[in-house]
Amino acid sequence: MAFTVEQALNWLTKSNEKIQENKDYLSELDQAIGDGDHGINMARGFDEVVKKLDGNDYKQVADVWKDAAMTLMSKVGGASGPLFGTAFLKMSMAAKGGEAVSYDAFIKALEDGGAGIKQRGKATEGEKTMVDVWSPVVKQLKEAKDFDAGLIRDSSKSAMEATKDIIATKGRAAYLKERSKGHLDPGSVSSYYIFQALSDCIEGEV
Repeated sequence: MAFTVEQALNWLTKSNEKIQENKDYLSELDQAIGDGDHGINMARGFDEVVKKLDGNDYKQVADVWKDAAMTLMSKVGGASGPLFGTAFLKMSMAAKGGEAVSYDAFIKALEDGGAGIKQRGKATEGEKTMVDVWSPVVKQLKEAKDFDAGLIRDSSKSAMEATKDIIATKGRAAYLKERSKGHLDPGSVSSYYIFQALSDCIEGEV
């Protein structure tokens, strides 16, 4: 099975729906350990992504992801825009050249997206950032042979929940030190919604 342009558009539409539904919750999480505007920023950015993609006749998955990346970088405030934008930009670069993307190419794109987040945010696993969702999800998907909606759903959920027990050493949450423990990382939760949207999208196509 390959990942198509239609699925790429559907993924971003579903991501937007989940983020809009949960924007207040995301901001509440961010109020506890950050600036408090993560939900508002993400909701605005993904709403702009859907507007940008709407009505365009895309021929390649890479082009969908590139437009999403550029929109997120320009429309999302704070650190989230550059980080999520970098992820989709790296993914678009990895997916160039084909109308649809094979499973192996899709995993390579996700892997490059996660590496882009690490590089841009100067973060690694275990620092209570969105890396703590992207890295374990990519690792588990690399071990699978084909798109597995259940694996994406379960791996992203458990990775997101695990951030609650991590002491932040990156970003504004790092100032709280031990007090950051017991709170979910907002960027990890929004990443979880994006992977849940991917799961829904794949499930609908199988």
